[in-house]
Amino acid sequence: MSIIVTGATGHLGRHVVEQLLEKVPADQITAVARNAEKAAGLADRGVKLALADYDSPTSFDGLFSAGDKVLLISGSEVGNDRVGQHKVVINAAKAAGVAMLAYTSAPGSLTAALADDHRGTEEAILASGLPYVLLRNGWYHENYTENLGPVLEHGAVVQAAGEGRVSSASRADYAAAAVAVLTGEGHENKTYELGGDEAWSFAEYAAELSRQTAKEIAYSPVSVEAFTGILTGAGLPEPLAAIIAGVDASVEKGELVVTTGDLSRLAGRPTTPISEAIAAALKG
Repeated sequence: MSIIVTGATGHLGRHVVEQLLEKVPADQITAVARNAEKAAGLADRGVKLALADYDSPTSFDGLFSAGDKVLLISGSEVGNDRVGQHKVVINAAKAAGVAMLAYTSAPGSLTAALADDHRGTEEAILASGLPYVLLRNGWYHENYTENLGPVLEHGAVVQAAGEGRVSSASRADYAAAAVAVLTGEGHENKTYELGGDEAWSFAEYAAELSRQTAKEIAYSPVSVEAFTGILTGAGLPEPLAAIIAGVDASVEKGELVVTTGDLSRLAGRPTTPISEAIAAALKG
């Protein structure tokens, strides 16, 4: 039996593998990656490697075995046929008869276009008949804290979220939930709505940045259309910019507030506050 993690060298996947190594022997973990060089460090620690690509269905032939637990981390290329990519993994998992397929999805309340691929993937998983776990991950702190340069340069947090609030958490928090599901019992055929313990607004985010940097940083709310224009001006393709701005519209409607407590329960600890993520980003 293996625990198999797809996208293992990505931002979330690395956290999952690191935390799995704290709980199970390395030779019970298989890291699926597109690039052997990126995964070399994991191999050095005894993790099994499998080279496979969502865009190459044959690369998944024989990768899974009966009894494996598989974590399907959603593809990162928004705008591509992510549902088709994910079906490659779902079909291979079904053919092998894996014990469980867990999937990193999006909040069930999210109506933004970004959620469409996740809902399509969830439908395919349910149709497969496989034992499943839907990990409906909320927003990541790092979506904001990893790109603080322009914010600090201009002294402004610019978003199209109005007074909406976000129940974000760190990638390590979401990874802990995935690890709990992959190493625990009784999670089959469950859906978890995951988000941080404390929701925050962008005005509060700007205030926390001001406090930690001793600089005056203001929240500057703009329209979805204006935000789309700002993102395209920064070099994003217009379709992707529209999808990202659409998430802000969902934030304003309250669709990224998660109150279930599922994440801290699965992780076995409180989630990481946004203030800690800001502090870590400023040190980095």
